[in-house]
Amino acid sequence: MAENSGTMTNFTPLAALLGGILIGAAAVLLLWLNGRVAGVSGIAGGLWFARAGERNWRLLFLAGLMLGALLWAWFGTGPAQSARSGFPVPLLLIAGLLVGYGSSMANGCTSGHGVCGLARLSPRSLAAVAVFLSVALVTTYVTRHVLHLG
Repeated sequence: MAENSGTMTNFTPLAALLGGILIGAAAVLLLWLNGRVAGVSGIAGGLWFARAGERNWRLLFLAGLMLGALLWAWFGTGPAQSARSGFPVPLLLIAGLLVGYGSSMANGCTSGHGVCGLARLSPRSLAAVAVFLSVALVTTYVTRHVLHLG
């Protein structure tokens, strides 16, 4: 692949495998130890109105996500990921709000439906993931080939 094409230039199967194992282990541990599904949008959204006993595990889970990303950035052998260059900040803000709205409409996000729901063989999660992926494909095509961003 061309270096400046904006496409992925590094294939890192071991890092992807390790990341998948860690995500799966975190989801299983949260379900076993806390009886909760590891849907990140639900965990983050529930933080705002959480009861006293609910707030700590939510904060710790989200802190673990951020700590993992920081550790990878500091010690990882893969390429450093940067913020989306070439995208207008207002467009990124709108996109973030739309993702939040879509997660709310679907009663879950890609982690809740894609990791946990599919693992539980949930038909609703299968439908949600099909919609997520379809919209992501269309959005990527429009963003790159119609709007010429990124």
